[in-house]
Amino acid sequence: MDEPNVVGDWQEYDEHAGLRVRVHRLEQSEPPRGRDDAAEGLTYFCLRVTVENRGAGHSTIHLEDGQIDVRVGPEGESAFIDWRNSQFIEGFDVYPLRRATAVLYAAGPEAALGQVDVQIQLRVDDDWADRRLWTGGIGLQDGALPAGQGRDSLARQVSNFLRDQAAEEGTA
Repeated sequence: MDEPNVVGDWQEYDEHAGLRVRVHRLEQSEPPRGRDDAAEGLTYFCLRVTVENRGAGHSTIHLEDGQIDVRVGPEGESAFIDWRNSQFIEGFDVYPLRRATAVLYAAGPEAALGQVDVQIQLRVDDDWADRRLWTGGIGLQDGALPAGQGRDSLARQVSNFLRDQAAEEGTA
């Protein structure tokens, strides 16, 4: 894990030809079955993890609790993960040109959601893949900085880079 991926980027696995994964749709969202009492005072958000098979054969994918770690804020505090509302990938055969998606509901202090780091360790056919990290944040697209977060945070740098890249491509 040399550098984190940006939320939305695909990451390919060299050790599992044709498989790639991404963390995407990081957004503030209430869970469908109601809030967990342990998340009182925290702001809920949702993210999706999609595994895609672009290889020739099928692979059995596992992405369950304990294989996803979510950290929020500049200190990297652990987010509350709502296991009851989340949907995982438990032993699903992903055939060529098919996808499987896990939906994770988590919560953290609202001021810390400007920086969200998600680490995934996928299990493929009973083998553990290398860990991968994605970084993003809630509310970065509108340019608002949560209270107490500096301009030099990684999530802010990534957001600025992507905005600059989009502007350059639009003018070319």
